[in-house]
Amino acid sequence: MSKMSMNIPEKPISSNAEILFPSRYIPILRDLRGDEWRALVDEVSDLPERHPDSLAFVLMVIELNECLKCHSRSYKYLRGCALCATQLIQSFKGTDAELLQRYRMAQQKIWQRLQADPDTLSMAA
Repeated sequence: MSKMSMNIPEKPISSNAEILFPSRYIPILRDLRGDEWRALVDEVSDLPERHPDSLAFVLMVIELNECLKCHSRSYKYLRGCALCATQLIQSFKGTDAELLQRYRMAQQKIWQRLQADPDTLSMAA
């Protein structure tokens, strides 16, 4: 699959490159799995980036892909978040139901954080 067919924005490596998966790339993950996955991506893609469910999706990708270990000299970083996340979702060995379960676990983490500190969202994204 070419970059053009996946609608991945061309972006040169720069000091503005992301370390964590940004929510604007959620839609490119839509057609990589089955119907349940597509429905989740469609639902989350329409949300503002600071919405708790959007943040939960981003958190799920970050945790699955170990984005916190990414750095400017790593292969993942050089490829960029869009390609890295695409490969992650395509190569995930579990079922769509397992991915959705991981999303629900991320939702719980986000909601727990919001209950502990309601001002958290003002700092998000």
